[in-house]
Amino acid sequence: MGLSVAQKILDAHKVSGGLTPGDELVVKIDQTLTQDATGTMAYLEFEAIGVDALATELSVSYVDHNTLQEGFENADDHKYLQTIAAKYGLLYSRAGNGICHQVHLERFACPGKTLLGADSHTPTAGGIGSIAIGAGGLDIAVAMAKGTFTLAAPRVIRVVLTGELPSWVAAKDVVLEMLRRLTTKGNVGSLVEYDGPGVSSLSVPERATITNMGAELGVTTSVFPSDEATRAFLVAQGRGDAYVELKADEGASYASTIEIDLSSLEPQVATPHSPGNVKYVKELEGTKVDQVCIGSCTNSSYVDLMTAAAILEGKTVHPDVSLVVAPGSRQVFGMITADGGLAKLIAAGARIAESACGFCIGMGQAPRTDAVSVRTNNRNFFGRSGTKSAGIYLVSPQVAAAAAITGRITDPRALGEAPRIAMPSSFPVDDSMIVKPPADRSGVEIYRGPNIGDPPVSAPLAEWIAGQATIKLGDKITTDDISPAGTRLKYRSNVPKYAEFVFEARDATFSSRCVENKEKGVDNVIVAGVSYGQGSSREHAAICPMFLGVKMVVAKSIERIHRANLINFGIVPATFVDEADYDSIEQGDALVVENLRAAIEGDERIALVDQTRGVTIKLECPLAEKARAILLAGGMLNYIK
Repeated sequence: MGLSVAQKILDAHKVSGGLTPGDELVVKIDQTLTQDATGTMAYLEFEAIGVDALATELSVSYVDHNTLQEGFENADDHKYLQTIAAKYGLLYSRAGNGICHQVHLERFACPGKTLLGADSHTPTAGGIGSIAIGAGGLDIAVAMAKGTFTLAAPRVIRVVLTGELPSWVAAKDVVLEMLRRLTTKGNVGSLVEYDGPGVSSLSVPERATITNMGAELGVTTSVFPSDEATRAFLVAQGRGDAYVELKADEGASYASTIEIDLSSLEPQVATPHSPGNVKYVKELEGTKVDQVCIGSCTNSSYVDLMTAAAILEGKTVHPDVSLVVAPGSRQVFGMITADGGLAKLIAAGARIAESACGFCIGMGQAPRTDAVSVRTNNRNFFGRSGTKSAGIYLVSPQVAAAAAITGRITDPRALGEAPRIAMPSSFPVDDSMIVKPPADRSGVEIYRGPNIGDPPVSAPLAEWIAGQATIKLGDKITTDDISPAGTRLKYRSNVPKYAEFVFEARDATFSSRCVENKEKGVDNVIVAGVSYGQGSSREHAAICPMFLGVKMVVAKSIERIHRANLINFGIVPATFVDEADYDSIEQGDALVVENLRAAIEGDERIALVDQTRGVTIKLECPLAEKARAILLAGGMLNYIK
């Protein structure tokens, strides 16, 4: 039986295990990336592991999230990251060089390689034919130290693309169509592989848009084949020697197949407060718009921004709209400047932000009260923009530019002939903002600001839980809900401080109630609905609850990266055997689990007794062998030691 592209790469990197879906699979990791919001803790964990050298071919530390540097904390952490890179042999991409995923696609991602990143949008590199997976920082630390990553072998979903995108329809509309069909839940354990004659019509940056936002599906990753379009992109970046052809074998086996006729697609939009709330733009036409933001790791390529500039040329941004544009990298910024796109954007009234994550992560550009903000980024979770009452709508650059001109959500097909921006045959290469480690690293001293502390370590898994349902939550709770982004991210190196803000947008008293319980010897338990832990890979959504004395999460379902992070920090990720039992627990109920450790050791169901209601609820926590050992040890650091 033949292999798919994903299976070929995984098989070539297999250390142990099998490719049968669900198998515990250990793969060699070629590359890692971190960004400053997750990287500081990842490198503190790397130091705690205690190795002297990297086990990867390439590891890059990017600074792209906390570039506003509000307070000393961000600048101190950036200095820590730079000195860590110099000490251990990483490349360091300085603030201003660009968003990690955009820069990595341009300069480092290779077809056939494996990439593990401490950011959930690491699958961006799947657009060039990498198996690129997002994970928690501790998993990246282990990959840098040991050179491997353990995952459940994914079921491969084949997406057959036919036809070509019509005028005014973009790659963003392809992934929005995927979200329309598959939604954001129920896809854990899957991998999306694109195939079919329509693939050849898409450039690598277009493919990267699709694989980037594929993270919102909840899949392990997404990948495209490596073909002549891949070769052309690599040659244009001066990296033609990295090209290898990758295509699926005839007769390759897939778990399921989806067909999308690109020529039948039309402009779409994800409405608040989930990327899975997809509608056609024409359904929302006329909705008044207050803000437009173009950029983020999803849509900030040269073609994206030159397309927006061409639409805005000779026009003025609507007087009721604030337009912000952020190029994805210094390379893109320089190119749109040289080719006249920047002048067109400025002439139209755009505000130009630096090449960073910025508004997408809630770092600046918070919209006004009750605003409608139209953005080209990948997430529109409640409160993520910095304004709880605002509604964030996710669209293509074409739809965003149309809204900036008209002041309303507008089907861009009404604007006449669509601009055609060609992919450049060559890109200017300037890696001067990427700092290489010194040849002699023996004298490098690591800088530690006063905001940096050691990563907290949990105790081995207890025999029982005697606690409280400290909070009860609904469906689709995101890691932004758990550990807020935006200006709170500056405390990511200071867990005791960052823990004060856990669930602050949902229940501002949660942290203090956890502390009170912990002081009384009462364990804290989180109860939630479907798809708990959606979104960012930030492991602080597990670290901070662990610090607060959370011992178990009980949910209808838990998303992949967050579940792994919970295990890595000694929190039991349990799910209801019967989802109806969710209704049997109320916030504040006294909960007891006896023989917890024995149940985990024996891979048995867990009996949760709600003493307040007088009911016993059956839970399950299926674990692969290594994950079980990690949880029993109280987390990954304990396990390694």
